[in-house]
Amino acid sequence: MKKKMVSLLAVVTVAATLLAGCGGSTGSAGSTGSAASAGSTGAAAAPAADAGAGHVYYLNFKPEADAAWQDLAKVYTEETGVPVTVVTAASGEYETTLMSEMAKSDAPTMFQVNGPVGLANWKDYCYDLTGSDIVSNLTSDAFELKDGDAIDGVAYVIESYGIITNVSLLEKAGYKLDDIKSFDDLKKIADDIQARKDELGVKGAFASTGMDGSSDWRFKTHLANLPIYYEYKADGIDNTDAIKGTYLDQYKNVFDLYITDSTCDPKELSSKTADDARAEFLDGEAVFYQNGSWEYSSLAEKFSDDQIAMIPIYFGVDDANEGLCTGTENYWCVNAEASEEDIAATLAFMNWCVTSEAGTKAMAENMGFTIPFTTAIESPNAFVKQDAAYTESGKTPVSWNFTTMPSENWKNGVGSALTAYAAGTGDWNGVVTAFVDGWATEAALAE
Repeated sequence: MKKKMVSLLAVVTVAATLLAGCGGSTGSAGSTGSAASAGSTGAAAAPAADAGAGHVYYLNFKPEADAAWQDLAKVYTEETGVPVTVVTAASGEYETTLMSEMAKSDAPTMFQVNGPVGLANWKDYCYDLTGSDIVSNLTSDAFELKDGDAIDGVAYVIESYGIITNVSLLEKAGYKLDDIKSFDDLKKIADDIQARKDELGVKGAFASTGMDGSSDWRFKTHLANLPIYYEYKADGIDNTDAIKGTYLDQYKNVFDLYITDSTCDPKELSSKTADDARAEFLDGEAVFYQNGSWEYSSLAEKFSDDQIAMIPIYFGVDDANEGLCTGTENYWCVNAEASEEDIAATLAFMNWCVTSEAGTKAMAENMGFTIPFTTAIESPNAFVKQDAAYTESGKTPVSWNFTTMPSENWKNGVGSALTAYAAGTGDWNGVVTAFVDGWATEAALAE
């Protein structure tokens, strides 16, 4: 296999990027040692080695799916005899963990990147999946992540996010889901709930907008996706080195609503966590909670499907046509530096996950995933079904454009500015500066 030497310094210089997703801020960065440039060679994806002679080490990005992955790995090992190790990075620490683990002699054989921006930093470490079974099982080549002609990654989950709503509490306040069809509707109802919170027995309309590292990705990445989406749509583009900030007023309106009609004082948000927000919603202390379909499993332990719903993050731009935010930033990659035996074992494990009864059931039912493979089974996830219903009714899903955010540093800058704004130690101009000027700066550094 052709080798290409990549220095740690060179990679880290360009590697402050974003694997930001569900359950935590994810990033892409380089690692030490040599990197096999299988993606540039166009080599066949199936090595001659025996898959049964290797082992699998999967560095998982999703903390909320850790237990399910551990169980699935155990099932695979029992069935095949192939050892599978799953290590899950802490929320917000995927970039750091991946850098550290890839520098070790026993590095992950299977990892993930967030899309084109992440791939730019890791492509020399990605095995070319062209011709592999897992690629042949994709429902569309749109789910291939390519570097030239090489297929360096495959999407493994499609997810949605929006505003999760406690339907029972909403009805207790005198409203129905159908009453919320725009940002103005949402604000009117949230303001009323906040004003009547003691009467209704809640602490606030919205669960806390936590800005610590376990939660801030919901706002510096997922909420920030909406002004990017609408700007790209208006300008007819899908990427830019210079965001204009056309829809930052709408971003401010939604963020203001979140932090004003909240379970806590905005000054407390810097220390509020993802667990805090989830607990507030589970305990019936909040009616609304911005998060995604990946939360379904934990919420379903408390609520029946008719008690919770996900509605769009109405942004005040094209509310009549807006659906949920749906897409992926999760692409599996195989470490080209692994031994041929470990590559073969990893390819076999990946394909088993998305084709076997045990694998597809675990991904659909235990992880709540919708997977883009022909062998997928229907997910019982109510939020997935609601996304499909919105689309079938003619609503347009909001695409995931945060994979084009220029770097992890950019996201952190926006997050810091939002935190200062909420605490009253900064103003909205600081957010605009971090968003617009910070984008240009980070994009220039990535060139």
